[in-house]
Amino acid sequence: MKVGRKKAKIITSALKEWVEHSQLSPEDSQRLLQSLEVTPFDWRLLAKYSFWIAIVCIIIAVQALLVDLEKLLKVIWDRPLIGFAFCLVVSAALFFWGLTRRSRHPEKIFSNEAVFFLGVLAVAGAITFLGKAIGSGSRHVSLLILLAALVYAALGLWLPSRLVWLFALISLGSWFGAETGYVSGWGAYWLGMNYPLRFVIFGPAVIGLSLVLKMSARFKEFFKVTYIMGLLYLFIALWILSIFGNYDDVARWSKAGKFELFYWSFLFGAAALATIFLGLKYDDAISRGFGITFLFINLYTKYFEYLWDHLHKAIFFGILGVSFWFLGSRAEKIWLLGEQPNPDGNNKQK
Repeated sequence: MKVGRKKAKIITSALKEWVEHSQLSPEDSQRLLQSLEVTPFDWRLLAKYSFWIAIVCIIIAVQALLVDLEKLLKVIWDRPLIGFAFCLVVSAALFFWGLTRRSRHPEKIFSNEAVFFLGVLAVAGAITFLGKAIGSGSRHVSLLILLAALVYAALGLWLPSRLVWLFALISLGSWFGAETGYVSGWGAYWLGMNYPLRFVIFGPAVIGLSLVLKMSARFKEFFKVTYIMGLLYLFIALWILSIFGNYDDVARWSKAGKFELFYWSFLFGAAALATIFLGLKYDDAISRGFGITFLFINLYTKYFEYLWDHLHKAIFFGILGVSFWFLGSRAEKIWLLGEQPNPDGNNKQK
């Protein structure tokens, strides 16, 4: 079994603890350790980043080529059906190539997904040309974005590909923002909500979708990426709200007192703490990580808003340090209570 140094340390530590608690014999522990092969370099991570860099370079190369072929591009843009057909054929060829590669070389995860990503870009080009072909000056561009979301969702579930599904979720969020903007006449408010507040509703809806996918044996592999995107939509929206509130323009926001926005920060902090609690309760590393990260973002943001000019940095971060030390000591005490052995020799489970 080939593992990186970080994973090898975790496995070794776990085996040592199991031996100390008589849950594993020293012989079995030694046998398992001998089956590990520590890789000195993380080639998997290098492959992942190399393919992403390659895709970026390809996009830059295509953009540079289009600049040189400006006249040809103008001809195609004036005949959008030709551009639509060309992009459609290219996208179909790329997805077919990706499927063929994956069936022959399923272990080449990153290169296969890179081919699918190029197909995603070709689909975006096809939808853009389609909009140009059927458009008549309408400002209802959200329909094209919704079409892209549906196409990506169908492709993502059919292939299946989590990368393509990710673009479906991104397109869905873009459609939600554009559609509510169109319905409101491109005003700042929709049903009394500015854009960040709308996504406070949209984020939990995506999280709910992830839980539905988790219950399906067929689509369970899409749970994680959907869950992460839902949390991102929610917490980024809450962060923006904690700074700007539910105001429609900069002028009104600048006249508002700083403490008028405090309840949005309180909501942001409460959501982060609730996410940490759920992550600890259900051993969910994703929600736990999101909660901790955005709790600190909230604290740092409030520090720069309220205390930067009035409180010495040493005092502010000293207070934070003491408070989290207290929280850590309480958590450590609870954890140690759970580690106390029962009379039968087993650990007590809280």
